[in-house]
Amino acid sequence: MLKKMFKDRTGTNKLKTKNFIFMVCLIVFCVWGLGLTGCDDKENRQVWQEPDKRLDLEVPDNERNENDELADIIDFNHKLDEYKPLKKKYNFYFTYKTVHPWWDAVALGIEDAAKQYEEKGIVIDYEYLAPNGASAQNQIERLSNAALQDFDVIGVDVADVDVVTPVINELIEDGQKVMTFSSSDAAKEDGCNRIAYVGNTHNYEDGAELTEALCEKLEYSGKVIVLVGTKGAPCHEDRALGTQDVIAKYPNMEIIEIAYDEDIVEKAYDFTKEFLARYKDIAGIVCCNMSNPVGAARAVIEAGREDEIVIVGMDHDQEALQYLRDGVIYALGVQDCYSIGFDTVQVAIKIADGLLPGEAYPEKTEELTTIIYQDGAKEMLRTLYGEID
Repeated sequence: MLKKMFKDRTGTNKLKTKNFIFMVCLIVFCVWGLGLTGCDDKENRQVWQEPDKRLDLEVPDNERNENDELADIIDFNHKLDEYKPLKKKYNFYFTYKTVHPWWDAVALGIEDAAKQYEEKGIVIDYEYLAPNGASAQNQIERLSNAALQDFDVIGVDVADVDVVTPVINELIEDGQKVMTFSSSDAAKEDGCNRIAYVGNTHNYEDGAELTEALCEKLEYSGKVIVLVGTKGAPCHEDRALGTQDVIAKYPNMEIIEIAYDEDIVEKAYDFTKEFLARYKDIAGIVCCNMSNPVGAARAVIEAGREDEIVIVGMDHDQEALQYLRDGVIYALGVQDCYSIGFDTVQVAIKIADGLLPGEAYPEKTEELTTIIYQDGAKEMLRTLYGEID
């Protein structure tokens, strides 16, 4: 039986031996029953359908087109590689920036990899914990506490490179095996001695590509606001930097506001509402995390300006995909969270067995981001959430 530690919404840690299918069904039921506010006070709590339990949906022939390939954007068909683990049981600790649906999607990949190892007689115990709000200091405390326990590998989605890197290096010096994963690395070039990274290696490029799409839509003229996310978080900061560099290329484009919404829908909504009231000539909004496209879109719709403001942003939030389908959001960069989780477990096992990068895995395992537009939204909603309307 697989044992995982998850953090509940009151801030306490609870050890659960869980039936994963039951958990998925329960959360889906709560989302259906309570709307997009989720099962508790955390907004936009959503999960994908479990990969092997997804609906076998019949797609009308007149809807089968080039968008069918969107099902491959999130690769649910992972199988373990041929590496044979040296032990029969492993114990991992994974901590990430904040409790959020994005990391729930990563957890699906982690869970599936653990299940496949269990079928081979190898037990993967892991703790998958995060604070309710992003905090580099909280992350340092978690890493320090994990180092006092008997984990084979410690994995971290870095909240702030400058703050967390010295702690990672200290853990490495003390003999801990530390890797990074998800969307935020502290790389060798940052002075970090972490062993390996699994996740998005191209956040700057993602921000730049989304911004290029926005600029083209605006015919390279207009005022733009940028919603970043968590200050110091590598993925958010890199996307924002890509955005700024693209905007700087075009004389008639201008960034008039940059705001950090801490990856919280309500704060993104509040910032956008404030800026819309302050500036009557906003032409575009660039959103650098998964929450802020939702908050921005809500504010733009409320202001009745969805036909005049171009919004681009990140990831697979169900509400954001619905706005994309309806034309409120212009483009979304969808990351393959499932693959991040699955590959993180495989790399962690090899690190635990004493293998170094280059022997059986790369220093950086790159996962994909795909930019999708309105014509791909319906297929993505069908693939991830079972929406057929």
